[in-house]
Amino acid sequence: MTMNTNIPFQTIDWTNVPKEKHEGETGTAYWQTIQFNGLRIRMVEYSGGYVADHWCQKGHIVHCLEGEFTSELQNNERFELTKGMTYIVSDEISSHRSTTRNGVKLLIIDGDFLKITAPSPG
Repeated sequence: MTMNTNIPFQTIDWTNVPKEKHEGETGTAYWQTIQFNGLRIRMVEYSGGYVADHWCQKGHIVHCLEGEFTSELQNNERFELTKGMTYIVSDEISSHRSTTRNGVKLLIIDGDFLKITAPSPG
């Protein structure tokens, strides 16, 4: 799948991007979102004690900017990520959710480029 968004050079001043509040199972997430055709970029902060309220099937690139968090898979695997670490997963490959004890700030990128494509018959 080819993504043709033709995004011109630009900067993002996150201080000018409004925050949206999203309640977790416990705790709160604050999202700042920039949306392009087929591409979403978010600055996300989870409060201390945050547990996501759902298992996510969407693909993401998640980079930890500050703090630490756990990416928990529905099969009971757990991955601890700290400042400077990143995870990546394609759409529909795993059910995952985030939790954090003390809060975290993340840069999350997702979009059409993470969709699973069927292999070409060969």
